[in-house]
Amino acid sequence: MHFDFAHPSHTMKSQAASSCCWLLFFLFPIAAKETLETPSFQSGILYQYRYTLDGHINYLSRLPLGGSKFKAEASVDVHLLWRNPTEPTQQFLQIQIHDLRGHSDMKEKKSQNIDENQSVKLSLNARDVEQPMFLHWNKGKIEGIYGEKTGNALTLELKRGLISLFQLQAHSGTETEEDISGSCQVTYTVSKNSALKTKDLHSCVRPKFGFSAVNKIFGVLWQPTSKIHYALEGNLIKSILSEENHIISLTLKSSTGVNIASRQHLEFVTQVPGPKELSGKNLEDVLAAVLQKPQPINIASDPAKRICTQCPTLRTYLKTHAKKKLKINLSRASTTWHFCKVVQMLRDAKKKDILLLLKGAPESMIPFYVEAAVAAQSTACLTALSEFLDFGNKTQAPLIEKFLYAAALSPRPSKELLHLVLDKLNEKKLDSAIWETGNLVSGSLLGKLCRQKLCELQEVRLKMETILRRLKSTKKDSEKVIYLLSLKAALLPESIPTFLHYAEEGSAAVSATALSALQRYSAEHISSTVKMAMKHIFHQTRRQYQKTSRLAAAEMLLENSPSPMDFINVVLATRELEPEMSRFLLSKIQGIVHSRHHPTRQLIKDVLKDPQINNYFFLSSEAGSSISFSGPLAVTSDSLSTFGLELLFSDVGILRKSTTSFNILSHGHQLQAAQVAIEAKGFEGFMGGNPGDEEEDFMAGMSAVLLDVQLRPVAFFEGYADLMSKVLMSSLEPTSVIKGNVLLMDHQQAIPLQSGFQTIITLQGGLGLDVSADINMNLWEQEFKTGIKTRGALTIDFQVELDTPFYQATVKSQTEAEMATSFNTVAKFFDSPVLMCLQLTEDQVSYREIFTVSESSTNHSLTIRKGNRATIPGRELPLHKANSAMCKILLAQTVGQ
Repeated sequence: MHFDFAHPSHTMKSQAASSCCWLLFFLFPIAAKETLETPSFQSGILYQYRYTLDGHINYLSRLPLGGSKFKAEASVDVHLLWRNPTEPTQQFLQIQIHDLRGHSDMKEKKSQNIDENQSVKLSLNARDVEQPMFLHWNKGKIEGIYGEKTGNALTLELKRGLISLFQLQAHSGTETEEDISGSCQVTYTVSKNSALKTKDLHSCVRPKFGFSAVNKIFGVLWQPTSKIHYALEGNLIKSILSEENHIISLTLKSSTGVNIASRQHLEFVTQVPGPKELSGKNLEDVLAAVLQKPQPINIASDPAKRICTQCPTLRTYLKTHAKKKLKINLSRASTTWHFCKVVQMLRDAKKKDILLLLKGAPESMIPFYVEAAVAAQSTACLTALSEFLDFGNKTQAPLIEKFLYAAALSPRPSKELLHLVLDKLNEKKLDSAIWETGNLVSGSLLGKLCRQKLCELQEVRLKMETILRRLKSTKKDSEKVIYLLSLKAALLPESIPTFLHYAEEGSAAVSATALSALQRYSAEHISSTVKMAMKHIFHQTRRQYQKTSRLAAAEMLLENSPSPMDFINVVLATRELEPEMSRFLLSKIQGIVHSRHHPTRQLIKDVLKDPQINNYFFLSSEAGSSISFSGPLAVTSDSLSTFGLELLFSDVGILRKSTTSFNILSHGHQLQAAQVAIEAKGFEGFMGGNPGDEEEDFMAGMSAVLLDVQLRPVAFFEGYADLMSKVLMSSLEPTSVIKGNVLLMDHQQAIPLQSGFQTIITLQGGLGLDVSADINMNLWEQEFKTGIKTRGALTIDFQVELDTPFYQATVKSQTEAEMATSFNTVAKFFDSPVLMCLQLTEDQVSYREIFTVSESSTNHSLTIRKGNRATIPGRELPLHKANSAMCKILLAQTVGQ
């Protein structure tokens, strides 16, 4: 036994404090945590409820056709079958629906104007609806549900929705519950006779269904809310009211979307004498008494995509279109719509039919069908492609390149697609262009799979290890460049040390490639180690570097949270750089200062308050023509499209490098829509200048990125002989950068409503694209021209399908646009400084939207369509004042001639 002895004074103080606390407790009692009585049902009583469901799907934009509304009414009987003898709070309930009547607010007439894929006959089987369900219930918690799984799947969903309402907690707090929405985080706010349950639908975990694009810019925004109000009288549930709302819209255009509202109301009506309670020692005995083959049924929704019985099939297409030579015009929306239609058919097709399509199609149509098969990405499609494509066949080289780029541009590539690409690349005697493209594509696939959280797949890890091993072992700079571009396409953070090594230690071409990869990383990955390496390159503390590499290093320092001293050192260094390099960097700094949202802007402005830095000596930029420019191209409430232009000239006024970039930012996501870099080398000596550290041989080439995918670099000419042969040619055809169709948006999502109604969201966007570029040098006229022409068509099909046992509705938005842009450069180098004019023009844009609401029930069907069409005039986009002034001079000279 242990005794504590305390000083008398301490004991007196303790007693006084204790008395004070008791006094405070009586005067100001601590608020008790309110709880409900545990809900329960009594033996021998049948509880009758009125059950109503209603809701709507409306377009977010205000359209005359509005949307679709639905309503259902039924009676619900609940009675107690069994109570656990040792734990009475465990109850086994029978829940049965009677007299279900569903209808919508459709006009009382039929319409023959119904889409093919919406001609669905519906009938309500009363026997399925009235088949009872059994609920194992414990203190308001659903322990399990049982019933017959036969019958209409939508009827089972309806019952799941009803039973989910009985999931109730008697005290306030947050926890995880499982109901029709899945396993979700819910928060209860409980008072004496009522409770409010708020469900976080974003937290719900349920069986996997559907898919989405890797880049969320090409997906949808989902904003859901869910609240359930409970009212009790003692332990009797008097009413339950569930209200939920879902706003689903396109990420890029939030005005294109729908608002789905759903409401359930279960209201107590009366109670009458009911069946007697069953006897049984345990739950198994009771289940055996009420069900022949008792099986638990998952409470979480089991979504199923609507089966279209009248949609066109590939077999039908083979009979009507497969052997026809269709007119493929990538700038027409009709071609893109047809592409998306073929993709849908191929997803449900068999391998033998796909092979018949590929082998029997006209030669000009085969690339179109190959791209569609890659976009469909079904097992049958990939197996057929594997059998049809022969990577060792040189005559198939253009077709194989189509296949590879289609794979890289896939919005959600699978491990099976990666496996197919890698298998084909392991074939012997590959054409060099196919080998290069294949490596770039495999890198892009690795990156997209990792962003889908599939980085640990054996195929992914093995391919990454193979790229790194071959990069280290090869002695050829050309191969090192390709492997580095492959890693750049993957853009994994673990590759940063590799890029740093080759940026500092590699040859001119290798270093430039590694630096271009590092520039793709976001600021969070640019560590102090990376910044130190950039300082070494820019300030040439260890060895000499190419001009373009030094400028890339300086840009990384300026763009990624530089310290004040880092910025000061860059500014100080401009006085020691050659005029064109200095002009380029100062132009970059001015662009940051004038950009309202640039993260480095405030730091630079603070440093420039020091007159020792901000003065004419350091920041004057009269000499040189190089420039770095960026600005908004289009601004909406959802997205910002920017245009960037960088021009670096040599000291004798010849354009060294031109980089044009188009980027899209939307709701925290970013996409490099396109970047085209044209580079020319070796002309300094030709113009009487000093080539210095540049390559002396003539070369002009292009490197492009499209939709975050690195394309294979293209050489316009290499060497003096190649240059002269192209100069002497009377006309040169533009070089195709990329040409074809791609599935840009591919999204499918199931949203199980609390009511048990199924909602499927589908988004499919197609893009037809034709990008070409050409470079033309006229030595006699001393003129240099480049041009990049982009033509394309975009189609977006966004639809919401609602399915119930008695009613179906589809709300659809179809959008199409046709556009073209041109970026042209003209330079006259007969004088110094070189005169150069840049032009960025947009052709006329054709735009159309069609909105459709379709409804089907047992006795009614109706389709309503509304649409609008618009034409946006073409325009020439202003770049910067200096360019406008130079274009006027060149125009005057041309007119004078």
